[in-house]
Amino acid sequence: MKNKRHEKILQIIKERIIVTQDELQNILLELGFNVTQSTVSRDIKELRIVKAQDINGIYRYMSPKNGQISVQDNTREHYVDVFVKGAIDVKYAVNNIVVKCYNGMASSTCVAIDTLYGNDILGSLAGDDTIIAVAATEADAKALAEKLLNLIK
Repeated sequence: MKNKRHEKILQIIKERIIVTQDELQNILLELGFNVTQSTVSRDIKELRIVKAQDINGIYRYMSPKNGQISVQDNTREHYVDVFVKGAIDVKYAVNNIVVKCYNGMASSTCVAIDTLYGNDILGSLAGDDTIIAVAATEADAKALAEKLLNLIK
């Protein structure tokens, strides 16, 4: 069932402009897939789907697997662009980094952080408009928070 759902998700985002997880969930429900928001969120992460700008300038869910994102887009500059367009503010407390994002942009922004700075964190978690990333030490959290904040300032 999961494989069929994943195939259907890839088909949906290739054929339609999908901008929110809620929109994708509703389409899957209409097609007979009994999914929760958390299931859709996990599927998006497993499929490495990101919210990116298409050729018409629309931010939508896209996947490298069905050719919507070209190989050249999978560069550092692409992920910096995704982060800059999704993040609003960055703060840290102890060894945690909190990134506030535009509504619906946390997932793709989190993928950008993981891709760009995955070696600097123990892990990350994205909600709808907020990301928490955990660093090993407070000094590591401060350093990464400064790097991220410099990208958006």
